[in-house]
Parts: sequence; C-alpha cells; structure tokens
Amino acid sequence: MAFIRHKQEPIKVDHFQGGEGYLLRENILNTNEEMYDKGRVFAHMTLEKGCQVGKHTHQGDAETMYILKGHGKYLIDGKFEDVGPGDTLFCGDQEEHMLINENDEPLEFIALVLFK
Repeated sequence: MAFIRHKQEPIKVDHFQGGEGYLLRENILNTNEEMYDKGRVFAHMTLEKGCQVGKHTHQGDAETMYILKGHGKYLIDGKFEDVGPGDTLFCGDQEEHMLINENDEPLEFIALVLFK
C-alpha cells in the first residue's frame, strides 16, 4: 500500500473534545487500514489563540503529541505545565489530559493515538 499524499486542506473541528474554539486537523494517515489497525489518529494539528483540546480521558489507547511551533499549557497529573517546540507529551490509557493555546502564535503539533 505504498502511496504519496500531497498536502491536504485542514479540517476545522469545533469544540474538539469539548474544548473552547476550534482545532485545525490535517490527517497524515486517514484510515485504520493505513495504520494497520494499530491506531486511530496520526495528524498535524493547529490551535489558534484561545483554542484548546478539551479535557478528556483516554480509554483503550494512548496519545503522543509532539510540539512543532508555538507554546501552550498541557494538563497532566492534575496540573498545567508550559510546553513548546520540541516537547513530547504523552497521555496513557485511563489518563486525562488537555492542551490550551493562550498565546498569539498558533500552536502546531503532531498527534498520534495508538490502541493499547
């Protein structure tokens, strides 16, 4: 299943995971088949100022985020931590997290959600 996928237009997702504002999502892999049924998300995401990935708990999967550009606040273990370019964020099965952009610059990251 070799392929080349050229840059796609981002999909606007309002109130992602119940968060404020919206998220722009550009899928890197589009289907479970492309991920060999090992995960459900591999995407380039962007949060504009005032937007967030709402607080949610992972069930049966885990999420890794890699920050490309911008700065934000990441909720982990019940407290917010500052994050920026080059940071890797991980949330395991049965854990809760949230990501907020309160800055003028867009917060761009790669998100990967793999099944447990």
